[in-house]
Amino acid sequence: MTFRSPTPRIDEFATSNADLLILIGRILLAWVFVGSAYGALTNFSGSVGYFRSLNLPVPQVFTTITVVVEIVLSAGLVLGIGTRYCAILAFLFVVSATAIAHRYWEYPAGPQQIGQYNNFLKNISILGGALLILVTGGGRFSLDRRLAG
Repeated sequence: MTFRSPTPRIDEFATSNADLLILIGRILLAWVFVGSAYGALTNFSGSVGYFRSLNLPVPQVFTTITVVVEIVLSAGLVLGIGTRYCAILAFLFVVSATAIAHRYWEYPAGPQQIGQYNNFLKNISILGGALLILVTGGGRFSLDRRLAG
C-alpha cells in the first residue's frame, strides 16, 4: 500500500476555487464586525458603559465611531469594494481595539482574564485574516473587480 499525499488535491481545490474561497473568507472576516456593530446598536448604552469602564473620553462618541467603522468594514468586505483599504482599516481598527479593550494581563487570574485572553487571541487571528485579504484583494467576486472592468 502506497501513501499518496493529499497535497496535490488540496492545492488543486484551492487554486480552482480561489475566488469563491476569497469571497467566503471576506464574509467570515466581516461577520465579526457585523456582530459587534449589531450588538452595540441594540445595546448602545451597554457599549457606552463598557467604554466608560475603560476610562475612554467621550464614550458615546467613541461608541458611535466604532459602530460606523464596523459597518463600513463589514459592507466593504462583503461587497468587495475598497477591499484592500478595508483590510488595512480592519487591521488598524483591531490593533487599536486590542490595545484598548483586551489587555488580559491587567485582569486578575480567573474567568475574566481567560475571557480577555480569548478575545486577544481572536483579534490576533482577525489580524491574520486582514493581512491575507490585503494580499489577495477582493477576488473575482468583488465590486473592485467589476469596477476595474
